[in-house]
Amino acid sequence: MTESKYLLEMKAISKSFPGVKALDDVSFRVKPGSVHALMGENGAGKSTLMKILFGIYKEDAGSIFIEGKETTFPNPKAALEQGVSMVHQELNQVLQRDVMDNILLGRYPQKGIFIDQKAMYDFTKNIFDDLGIDINPKSKLANLSVSARQMVEIGKAVSYEAKILVLDEPTSSLTQQEVNHLFRIINLLRDRGCGIVYISHKMEEILEISDEVTVMRDGKWIATEEAKDLTTDKIIRLMVGRDLTNRFPPKTNKPGDVIMQVKNLTGKYQPSVQEVSFELRKGEILGVAGLVGARRTELLETIFGIATHSQGEILLHGKAVDNKDSATSIKNGFALLTEERRATGIFGGLDIKFNSIIANIDGYSKYGVLDDKKAREDTKWVIESMNVKTPSQKTQIKALSGGNQQKVIIGRWLLTDPEVLLLDEPTRGVDVGAKYEIYQLIIDLANKGKGIIFVSSEMPELLGTCDRILVMSNGRVAGIEDTKNLDQEKIMTLAAKYL
Repeated sequence: MTESKYLLEMKAISKSFPGVKALDDVSFRVKPGSVHALMGENGAGKSTLMKILFGIYKEDAGSIFIEGKETTFPNPKAALEQGVSMVHQELNQVLQRDVMDNILLGRYPQKGIFIDQKAMYDFTKNIFDDLGIDINPKSKLANLSVSARQMVEIGKAVSYEAKILVLDEPTSSLTQQEVNHLFRIINLLRDRGCGIVYISHKMEEILEISDEVTVMRDGKWIATEEAKDLTTDKIIRLMVGRDLTNRFPPKTNKPGDVIMQVKNLTGKYQPSVQEVSFELRKGEILGVAGLVGARRTELLETIFGIATHSQGEILLHGKAVDNKDSATSIKNGFALLTEERRATGIFGGLDIKFNSIIANIDGYSKYGVLDDKKAREDTKWVIESMNVKTPSQKTQIKALSGGNQQKVIIGRWLLTDPEVLLLDEPTRGVDVGAKYEIYQLIIDLANKGKGIIFVSSEMPELLGTCDRILVMSNGRVAGIEDTKNLDQEKIMTLAAKYL
């Protein structure tokens, strides 16, 4: 028997869920010492294929070979023990424990009958030093930024001495500087012979870091090509099955009179926003840019009332509003789409109907009884108007792709008929086709007179969709400019203003 030249081979994999054929005869191969990108629209089957590899799902048909030997993993623990590690897009971590606890969960070093804390610290520190990660192993995970937590998860995956490392949207919360650091780690692991599966929707990253690219569509394998032979346009064509001539829809909204004023807003518990002032116009899309730690999320949370402010005021149509909590904010005409969809956006184990109506639940109460007919009608509206791909309203939302989950949440907030929409990374982990749909939705909402604040780490999408961009630096407003007067370099210069 000749030795396989592939580290990983998945042959003719099929998988069905109720009402959905997620994978249809898909084959996928990864060479040692290579980065193999896996691309496709949300719902293409990428994550399902990798969850089968990692032992989360069991394939209905097909075979998996590691270094030429047929293998099956009954659970993720078995996969980890065989050198297959995965960093999930939605982080599964124990936030109330420290970093080294999370790294060594389930495999603590012992000193007699006690856990050896020094060995835990040394093990974690050595992993981080090797990868150039500057995080204290004793830090409580809840106190770290999303990007730092992502680096912890990458360190944990590497700590298993993985031969195959799957990275699912690893840069969705990272700044460009952090992306560059991640790429250095990937190149280090590639040089050691590791096979890396890299799932991302960011075309420029794929072309920069990958050796090979496999494209999937509707649960089927479409193509595998060398990255050097591909262009962004060709990848998009393979992904969506058609030419997508523009990354952004035409901007048809026309900002009008001032709808909201924020004056001297300062968070009560620092670090937070400090003395932030700006105006938002009716029908305007106001982008918010900044590096990690700029307090962009804190700005939206303070406006929405889930973070307390010590000074400043918010005026809607010239009248002061007291958004003391989320329920009051919703009544005042505000809506917040949060950055971490899984942790704070969806009720994963509940169906699409519940997730669609929950923010407007009072509107379905009739004599103290839920008006199920109206709830079903409104959910039907969410599914149809947001173009949500789902078998039915009764499908658990966690079974949908990330892009479809996001569209349900946007639809949920539209049912509350808000005047101001606060969108925190609305296209995070969303494919190029679904991104275009979300951009169009945002522009359509602006056309209906909504005021929209749009936080994003992706400068091209801010420049492509927003009327003005507010740049934050260390909790302060570093500048507000018309988009036509800005480029990425100027945004970065402003973002570093108060560092």
